[in-house]
Order: sequence, then structure tokens, then C-alpha cells
Amino acid sequence: MDFKDIFNRSWKLFVANLPALILSTLVYIAVSVVSLGIMAPVLTAGYMQSLLLLIREERKPEIRDLFSQMRLFFPLLAFLVAVIIVVSIGFGILVLPGIGVIIALSFFCLYMLPLMTDQGLGLIDAVKTSSRMALEPPVSEQVAVVTVFLIINSIGNSTGIGVLFTQPFATLFILLVYERKRRRMITFSTSAQNTPPPPPGA
Repeated sequence: MDFKDIFNRSWKLFVANLPALILSTLVYIAVSVVSLGIMAPVLTAGYMQSLLLLIREERKPEIRDLFSQMRLFFPLLAFLVAVIIVVSIGFGILVLPGIGVIIALSFFCLYMLPLMTDQGLGLIDAVKTSSRMALEPPVSEQVAVVTVFLIINSIGNSTGIGVLFTQPFATLFILLVYERKRRRMITFSTSAQNTPPPPPGA
């Protein structure tokens, strides 16, 4: 995977659409906080789909995009509750298990939301497909992607207002990776379908 090209594309899209991205991110964070996190999952889904359309169609993000995936409110809320419970149990046992759960979720579920909004997959199928995408060889690529994503977000979270810049950039980065992995899966699936079956007795 050409990470240099992904970073370059992320940066160009980020700079070219900076005002719209900052405004969308600001509203996304504000509504998530005001709703005590209840709206965060479904807003994240709308946010990611909005940025995916920016990548594909050069369509500027709009505030209304954040609320475009309300059909996923209950599945994503249930997922959030399940995650909170599992992470709490992990931290309740020891700190390391809790951290391990967070890292595992970041690794395997990184593409879950775009798969639900873009491909229309249900929650379980999206988690399964995201896991398959994450485990595509070489797995080291996914490790690098998750590491970069977590570092960028950590920088933004540690600086407060910096999250208005790091959140959209990190999301663009992940979605560009998602696009490449999605195309790779389509190519592999098409190739497998076109491969003739072995002759009898082979």
C-alpha cells in the first residue's frame, strides 16, 4: 500500500476543504458532547459517509450529512453499550486487558462504519467484513494504519482544539485506506469468480 500517496491525497483534500471540514467536525463534536455521547456513534457514521463522498465525488461536507444515517441509531447505540461494558470489564480486571480491548476494536472494526453506510451491511456483517479487511496480508499494513490513526487522534485529543484538525485528517486517511482495501477485495472476488474450476480428477 502506497502510504505516501494516501497521506498526500488526505492532505490535499483536507486543505482544499478546510472550512467545511472544521465546521462539520465542530458540530459533530458539540452534538456528541451535548447528547452525552448517545448521538456520537450515528453522527460518526454520517461524518464518515460525508467524507467518503468528498473523496469520491469531491462533494463538500455539509452539516446535514451528520444526521444522514439515523437509520443506524439503535444498532450503533447497542454496539456502543456493548463496547463500554467490555472495556469496563477489561479495565476492572486490570488496565492492560482494557487497553487490549480498545486496540483490538481499533484493529478489527476500523472499517465497520463505512461498510454499514457505504455498502449497506448490517452490524454483524460489517464487523466480519471489517475484520477480513484488517487481516488481509500483509497484516503489517493494518498495524501501520491503526498506529497512524491512533497517533493522529492522540495528538488532537491532547491539544484540545487541535482535534478540529486531526479528526477530519485522520478520517480522510482511514477512508482512503478503506477505498483501496475495498477495491482490492472486489478485484480478488472477481478474479476468483473468473478462475475456471479444476478438471475432474485433478
